[in-house]
Amino acid sequence: MEVQTAKAIRRSTRIRVEIPVRVTSLDRMRPFAEDCLVVIASAQGCGFRSSCALAVETPIILNGLPGGGSVTARVANCVPLGSDGRFFLIGAALYTHGNVWAVAHPPADWNAAAVNPSEAEASGGLTSDERNPASQATWPFNLFSGGGEAHLHRK
Repeated sequence: MEVQTAKAIRRSTRIRVEIPVRVTSLDRMRPFAEDCLVVIASAQGCGFRSSCALAVETPIILNGLPGGGSVTARVANCVPLGSDGRFFLIGAALYTHGNVWAVAHPPADWNAAAVNPSEAEASGGLTSDERNPASQATWPFNLFSGGGEAHLHRK
């Protein structure tokens, strides 16, 4: 029996960022809309700080991404930050994987996560951002550190 650690099953590198976004619930039974701050991002998802807890599996849309785009996701988890109940860290799993955050120099494994096999064949193995470097919008919220992952639960 093989034991897989969290690092072994991670699909892409997580990076610390500060990206203001507008998060809106797509579920009419769970209304929510708030300006939030994405504090950790990967090619498959993100973690954002919110003043409200969100139910797991709630479909959401993140608007106001760098470059003016938006992306849909689902709430993967929700944990309180601190003991006062004022803020929550919401984990969101993106429905569309890739560098939706417009990070100028993303980790190498982000490109692998975004490439669809049929798209890779048609483009000679290049992602759409690599074919058109001008589409890589730069923004002022670059990486805080040179790489690795943020471990939010460690002190």
